[in-house]
Amino acid sequence: MRIFGLACLLALVLLIPGCGNVFVRSSWNAGTQTVSGFVSVIQLTVVISGDNVSTQVTVVTLTNNFNSSIISLCGDQRTQFPLNEFAQATFLPGQPCADLFNVVIKIN
Repeated sequence: MRIFGLACLLALVLLIPGCGNVFVRSSWNAGTQTVSGFVSVIQLTVVISGDNVSTQVTVVTLTNNFNSSIISLCGDQRTQFPLNEFAQATFLPGQPCADLFNVVIKIN
């Protein structure tokens, strides 16, 4: 009897989405990444995609314990990253650049 009940529940769950417009979505920082380190290089550039669309991109290099992280952020983000300061950046990766959510600067 227990197996029959589970089978009915499974069938119901599988059939409900076919009955209409059932849509469940969550976007609370889904897929974001965080990197941190000292801002060692920051450069503003333009990237041209395959369909001739140009996008302004800020390339930031963060160094932390002999490791480097390079992120390409959409738009001019140079004011968010002071040189030689420790920064923690949260962003959503994308192509040709990532969307910046948050930057925290650690002040000594």
